[in-house]
Amino acid sequence: MEKTQAKILAVNISQKKGEKKQNIPCGLFLEDIGLDGDAHAESGIRQVSLLAKESIEKIRAKGLAVQYGDFAENLTTEVIDLPALPIGTRLKVGGKVLLEVTQIGKVCHTRCNIFYTVGDCVMPREGIFAKVLVGGDIQIDDRIEIIE
Repeated sequence: MEKTQAKILAVNISQKKGEKKQNIPCGLFLEDIGLDGDAHAESGIRQVSLLAKESIEKIRAKGLAVQYGDFAENLTTEVIDLPALPIGTRLKVGGKVLLEVTQIGKVCHTRCNIFYTVGDCVMPREGIFAKVLVGGDIQIDDRIEIIE
């Protein structure tokens, strides 16, 4: 029986920081910038945010009807334990894009629109951030491979 492969469930973008992101079928990820057109696209250590479906399911289990992108993540994943990845881990996404994990979770100094809308936010606890080492397109169903 084949092992289930980690993959992208959603690519998400927004024009403003601290807001839910909209789902798009494919996004262009620029080297050392992030998702082209996204509010968070800039040089630094938090160019791309990732959150697992498994984390989102914890909030759904509380009775909240949250969707992919509601926690302002750029990439929604499945079958990969994101918060367990060490900083420096490299992820190959699709055929070309190479990401490097730069931060696990984040400090949420103020309650953002997401918290007030959804009632909780798993991003500070279970979301991760990465920088783009090699750019390219990422789309729904792209495979994620941990590069040793």
